[in-house]
Amino acid sequence: MVEISSDVIRGYNDTMILFILMEEPCYGYEISKRIRALSNEKYIIKETTLYSAFTRMEKNGYVESYSQNAENGKKRTYYKITESGKNYYRDKCLEWTLTKEVVENFIRRED
Repeated sequence: MVEISSDVIRGYNDTMILFILMEEPCYGYEISKRIRALSNEKYIIKETTLYSAFTRMEKNGYVESYSQNAENGKKRTYYKITESGKNYYRDKCLEWTLTKEVVENFIRRED
């Protein structure tokens, strides 16, 4: 089975995270599980990749974090998308459409 190269998907980790945050604020582990499920287990985001993305996106103003106690009393850090993050997400979607269009010109379909 072919695996997705981390080099290929690296530029779109933020897009995947922001997609999930468009629905509702989430904490890291939940986002990781949803990425895994939505990709049909074809992509598993590494914890270090996820948290470095949170740090970068928070620094850029795309997400905000806050602490909240979970049902079990454990404190969790939640992330929510900002208006700037929504704009960035839309830009990344347009970029992906163009990227896919260009790369498709170089993919040979063998029957």
